Amino acid sequence: MPEYGQIALISMIVNLAFMFVTWWALQALNIEKWMKAGKVIQAKILLILLTIAIGSIVSNFFLDYLLWSQQLPLLF
Repeated sequence: MPEYGQIALISMIVNLAFMFVTWWALQALNIEKWMKAGKVIQAKILLILLTIAIGSIVSNFFLDYLLWSQQLPLLF
């Protein structure tokens, strides 16, 4: 049972780390050029939603890969 707590903690840390990296990477885009004038709040909300979506996808891939690599010895 304690390993469920460890897995939860690792998952939370990995999710937050990849969301931070995604936010940092998205700051390189000049998304305001693609938005209508005066829609700064909507642009920031879009950046936040993109950060959550991309960060979640990447962290899920990383966590799945980690789980698969731990289960690989069970194959032999």
